Amino acid sequence: MEVTERAELIVVGFAVRTTNADELDPLRAKLPALWQRAGAPGAFAHVPGRVDENLYAVLTDYESDHHGAYTEIVGIGVRTVPRLPEGMVAVRVPAARSLRVEARGPVPQVLVEAWQQVWKHTESGGTPPRAFTTDLEVHHLDGVDLYIAV
Repeated sequence: MEVTERAELIVVGFAVRTTNADELDPLRAKLPALWQRAGAPGAFAHVPGRVDENLYAVLTDYESDHHGAYTEIVGIGVRTVPRLPEGMVAVRVPAARSLRVEARGPVPQVLVEAWQQVWKHTESGGTPPRAFTTDLEVHHLDGVDLYIAV
């Protein structure tokens, strides 16, 4: 983990509200369906101004900490907020000082391991502490980079 400054980004995508506990239960998990929807061919074809080929997961609106509810938006980076297709939301991800964690290898296994590393850092009182404001996953050809707000 390294501390870095993450640039501002606008993401347009699909959103769900969930908890980590719900995601451990296949009957209550919402993230697999969210990722299936966002990863479908042509899911973002009608959204103009795409900035790159990455998929972004924005974790925001934290109820408390990693035990509480949060909102996850999975989508694409755009230059400006377009007229939104039905069922999509737009979120501005503010620039932030962040812990950067690289996840390389087969997804979702390496992504789960990266989040476990973040949770261990959080629960052990690691420095700098998490802010629980807005976190970002950047999914690209080489793997996933997590940017955890501190």
